[in-house]
Amino acid sequence: MSDFGQEKTGVADKRETLGFQTEVRQLLKLMIHSLYSNKEIFLRELISNASDAADKLRFEALAQPDLLGEDELGIRIEVDKEKRLLSVSDNGIGMSREELIDNLGTIARSGTAEFLEQMTGDQQHDAQLIGQFGVGFYSAFIVADKVTVDTRRAGSDQAVRWESDGEGEFTIEDIDRDERGTSVTLHLKADESEFADSFRIESLIRKYSDHIGFPVSLHLAGEDDTKVVNSATALWTLPRTEVSDDEYKEFYKHLAHDFTDPLIWSHNRVEGKREYTSLLYIPAAAPFDLWNREAPRGLKLYVQRVFIMDDAEQFLPLYLRFVKGVVDSSDLPLNVSRELLQQNPDLTAMSGALTKRVLDMLGKLANSDDYGAFWGAFGQVLKEGLVEDHGNKDKLAKLLRFASTQAGSDTQDQSLDDYISRAKGDQDKIYYILAENYETAIASPHLEQLRERDIEVLLLTDRIDPWVVEGIGEYEGKALVDIGRSALDLPDGDGSVSQDVMNEEHKGLLKKVKRALRDRVESVNVSRRLVDSPACVVAGDEDLNPQLRRMLEASGQDVPESKPILEINVDHPLVGRLSAEPDGGRFDDLSHIVLDHALLAEGSQLENPAEYVHRMNKLLLDIDTGASDE
Repeated sequence: MSDFGQEKTGVADKRETLGFQTEVRQLLKLMIHSLYSNKEIFLRELISNASDAADKLRFEALAQPDLLGEDELGIRIEVDKEKRLLSVSDNGIGMSREELIDNLGTIARSGTAEFLEQMTGDQQHDAQLIGQFGVGFYSAFIVADKVTVDTRRAGSDQAVRWESDGEGEFTIEDIDRDERGTSVTLHLKADESEFADSFRIESLIRKYSDHIGFPVSLHLAGEDDTKVVNSATALWTLPRTEVSDDEYKEFYKHLAHDFTDPLIWSHNRVEGKREYTSLLYIPAAAPFDLWNREAPRGLKLYVQRVFIMDDAEQFLPLYLRFVKGVVDSSDLPLNVSRELLQQNPDLTAMSGALTKRVLDMLGKLANSDDYGAFWGAFGQVLKEGLVEDHGNKDKLAKLLRFASTQAGSDTQDQSLDDYISRAKGDQDKIYYILAENYETAIASPHLEQLRERDIEVLLLTDRIDPWVVEGIGEYEGKALVDIGRSALDLPDGDGSVSQDVMNEEHKGLLKKVKRALRDRVESVNVSRRLVDSPACVVAGDEDLNPQLRRMLEASGQDVPESKPILEINVDHPLVGRLSAEPDGGRFDDLSHIVLDHALLAEGSQLENPAEYVHRMNKLLLDIDTGASDE
């Protein structure tokens, strides 16, 4: 199929010079100067078109077996470094004179698009076609100052040559050609001679077209040897029963450049209105750039086994950016460069289906011993889904893991289902506390009444947790309740009186403490949640929780003004001592110290530490003086 040195013959009796369609001239200018981010992609385009032509012939041969004959379909690439020539040839369907003009002179029509329009029903379903010949073809002019196309349609004796320098015109003439198919010869620019190097071309074939379903052979001009470069067998195209676990693992390592085995994978073929194959992996360890939300991420995209891009981010949401894998679509629409996916309903549907498949994989993994490793590596990233993907809230909620007062350690290994299974019969809520870290959470005064009544509390210490619980709202009909807020509603049966009744009984003390603290607190209440501590601070139901407030303030964001609510334990000896103290400076100092200790226990920083130290020193001196006088 070599075209080097091929001469025009006496049959060239019909030569025409034609002008490109206006859109083609615009496309050529765009592609040569800015469209392709990586000029080496031209080879992928030409091999893809050759594969398309072979696929088209294979399909038409179902109805006309004589078209195919005994030849093995394949793609041949020939390089001549001395002459700076590169040729990509196929023995596929080929083109007639009219098809050549239509396909390479305009964009409005393309051979593959016309072919697909002729198919209906099962024929279209069975047609394995890719791309649009006549679009990606123009990328050849990025590296070539002249392109020659020789072609003969299967079943025809007529062969045609198309030639152009990409400047606005092309010529068409009849030639002699012994075999059917198409040969595209690039006369490389002086500074693009690297693409006439056999080692360079071989590496590009392996990179972009290793999984083409036809053998891609490489031939060096002047030599007899021809080498098949690609594997011609895509692992994801094989039935799952024909792929071993070791083969899946090795493919993952090649795909992700990882040395460790994946935790789990899913290989699936979708047929019907949308046809695509996916092979998805969950890694065992987080990459170094996991927290860089701008880093390249996404699945490796193929269209009919032709590599399109490494990081097709449109298929999975950002919170699943750790997933590795391949998507191979039969008919996914692309833009002219094939580098960027067009937004369309099919893409949206595929994205939704692939997202659910990943979540199903994680649901399966959640029942294994490996889930702890996954959660340690990716748990905080997965939590972003509760903020970004409300449609999958229920699936995501089942995958969450927390530390809790029941577990007795800071390991996040308790699910919401675990919590519900241990809940008491009259408990209709899931209780949690937000804190800076596990130590602060487990020692919080807010836990005391719940611990006394053996009510489990989830301990939430990740920075994203305030948004996570807001995103969940409720689980299995049980509302998630922050025990750090003022309106804590515990199950019935504790025999305690209402908040209003308790406040009324101690209104004198509450009024004095509120007057002493003035603008530092919103209000002062008798606590129904404390057992061993003298006081705690809680947030109003409409206020930001303290953890979220501190986080937003640290990032420089403006937050609305709010003051905490102080709750005091009237049964605690310190509060009894405060109640017995007459009005005056000592009462005020003690009230401030009680509030400061409650803020410190919550994890807050004091606004005026020096004033706190002054009050404490004064109190200690008063105690010492009193002891000496006795």
